[in-house]
Amino acid sequence: MNIKVILFTIISCLAVVFIIQNVAAVTVNIFFWQVSLSIALLIFIIFAAGFAAGWFWRSFLAFRETKREAAEIQKNLRAQ
Repeated sequence: MNIKVILFTIISCLAVVFIIQNVAAVTVNIFFWQVSLSIALLIFIIFAAGFAAGWFWRSFLAFRETKREAAEIQKNLRAQ
């Protein structure tokens, strides 16, 4: 079998066990809102938010670097 399929299966099984063990509801207070949801869902939401923030941050840094390189290339072309 392919190693990716084996790893995916193992991770999926661990995720299912984690979800089954963490179904208890917790109440989260955010400023003036109060939300009740399972611990597993809360952890997933926090993980997804962190992943999205990291993704956008990396995209921003890559865009800024590309913009800087383009400005440098334009400056070199004008100098010639």
